[in-house]
Amino acid sequence: MTSMDLAVVRAFEERSFNAWPARQTVHFDGWLFRMAGGFTKRANSINAMGPDARFDGVRAAAEALYARHGLPAVFRLSPLAPPEADAELADAGYAAFDPTCVAVSSLGSAERHASVHIASTPMPEWLDGFASANGIALSQRPMHDAIVHAIALPTAFATLHAQGRPIGFGLAVLERGAVGLYDIVVDPSRRRQGHGDTITRALMHWGHEQGASLAYLQVREQNEGARQLYAELGFEDLYRYHYRVPDMAPAPSP
Repeated sequence: MTSMDLAVVRAFEERSFNAWPARQTVHFDGWLFRMAGGFTKRANSINAMGPDARFDGVRAAAEALYARHGLPAVFRLSPLAPPEADAELADAGYAAFDPTCVAVSSLGSAERHASVHIASTPMPEWLDGFASANGIALSQRPMHDAIVHAIALPTAFATLHAQGRPIGFGLAVLERGAVGLYDIVVDPSRRRQGHGDTITRALMHWGHEQGASLAYLQVREQNEGARQLYAELGFEDLYRYHYRVPDMAPAPSP
């Protein structure tokens, strides 16, 4: 990638970190160590913050810090990470998993269906419904809710209703002319019926109303259904990242 391309990557990386804040962060020589009690990989990962980041001493420092907090050192390797980082981690026995695409789309006049309610704060009904639809364990609820409440930027919390009850949820975070779409989830009994499309369009509509010109999201490469849905909505891959976790360590939740 060119320096200009990497500047774009860095801007989207910064947006994603702000959109899903960690409970604790440590800056180390161009890297960001994020910790949130082990809840979600995004909030518990080690990330390069610029194309000039070096890897000398980073693994040792990360392993010591995360061990102190009882967590595995999970590395999230975007195009900002130097190539030697992936090679060193592989040699050290870190297993690669969850290759993920960051995709972007221009925002036009996406529709917002009347069945989707959007709030500017996370009401208890949204938190409870999202946790149920996404299978979040009761023990993880305090951390999940704390992360959601810690989002400092303008946020839309979407709830899709059908037959008078909430069946789908999602959130969008606005920053620097782009709206990030996160955690779009539908009740397991109502999936594959187009509800994800309805929620996504409603959040894109909200972003357009807020003055954003772009939408972005993160989707796992193996999630073919979601990738097809987002492609139909105009999303194109911008860059990829993957994780590396110590061998034998349990994989964190998404």
